Amino acid sequence: MTLVHASAALTPDGDISPWWLRLQGERIVEAGPGEPPEPAEVTIAEGVLSPGFVDVHVHGGGGASFLDGPDAARTARAAHLRHGTTTMLASLVTDPYPAMRTSLAGLRPLVDAGELAGVHLEGPWLNSRRRGAHHEEHLRDPDAEVLDEFLATGLIRMVTLAPELAGGMEAVSRIVESGVVAAVGHTEASYEQTRQALARGASVGTHLFNAMPSLHHRRPGPIAALLEDPEAWVELIADGIHVHPSVQRLAFTAKAQRCVLVSDAMSAAAAADGRYRLGSLEVRVDGGEARVVEASGELGSIAGSTLTVSAAVRHSVLTADIPLAQALIAATANPARMVGLEDVGALAPGNRADLVLLDDDLQVTGVMSRGVWQPGTAGSTD
Repeated sequence: MTLVHASAALTPDGDISPWWLRLQGERIVEAGPGEPPEPAEVTIAEGVLSPGFVDVHVHGGGGASFLDGPDAARTARAAHLRHGTTTMLASLVTDPYPAMRTSLAGLRPLVDAGELAGVHLEGPWLNSRRRGAHHEEHLRDPDAEVLDEFLATGLIRMVTLAPELAGGMEAVSRIVESGVVAAVGHTEASYEQTRQALARGASVGTHLFNAMPSLHHRRPGPIAALLEDPEAWVELIADGIHVHPSVQRLAFTAKAQRCVLVSDAMSAAAAADGRYRLGSLEVRVDGGEARVVEASGELGSIAGSTLTVSAAVRHSVLTADIPLAQALIAATANPARMVGLEDVGALAPGNRADLVLLDDDLQVTGVMSRGVWQPGTAGSTD
């Protein structure tokens, strides 16, 4: 067993205060406030101790994509793990159905082994008018037979779709009835249609403000419906590109306990600028900003991000003025609760021993995953 004491930690109650943990193998077996019951083997006197970050919307990283088989998926996972993301869903962009089947098959070994917490399908049931970096040719209305096939794999934890499409509301019901999270995104849905989808069990707004109609005082659209629903979760891509800091503050003011920081990272996250692929689309990354390369050679829509969740936390606190505890909750407990993960996201007994050490500048200085310090981080002997 290892006893850890932090002078400042995100507690399960959402405070930042002294906290101690007793670790055994992969688990936290005891925890409590203040001073530990005996001298600690590991003392964290500076910075803050956080649960491992949970990213429920990420397409790749480290130059690799979750679309490209198990080896590429492990590369992407490792890139984000170095930045403190200890739990993630693999998000798949729109592709033809055969390609999506191949991608799901490639991710199964990682899900079965617990390296990934599941899969997030972002498409192909999206509105072409809000397609963003999804190939228009492969977008389609929900197909009940294919949806049931994908859900039956047991790999899917969340599906993003546009509920206003033909068969969209029925698809929301099928997804929820299967025990999977239904998310509203890449949508032209009206306020009323969004409320209808929420009434059918949809519970998430995928990257709120992005790929949906802007908030309008006479046509409030999906943003107002999602922000006013007390049970709806809202994803935010906090990189200063997708959402202005003032708009991020607006979302946190409206529902801090339901905000979720996501990376929406493509393969260029934790990698160099250059040219990449996102599904069947070519993407160019300049200065960390990813955009689709149109057939004309011009740069088009934003193509995901090059974020890590740790960078999203730093931006939230240092630029958007979100209180540190709220930002950390949005990167840990909230995403875990959103997709039904019960043993991650909090420094509580019974949970996995996933820890992130942040210095005073909120840079990651140490990462523990399942009780093991990661190479090159604090506590590691490598």
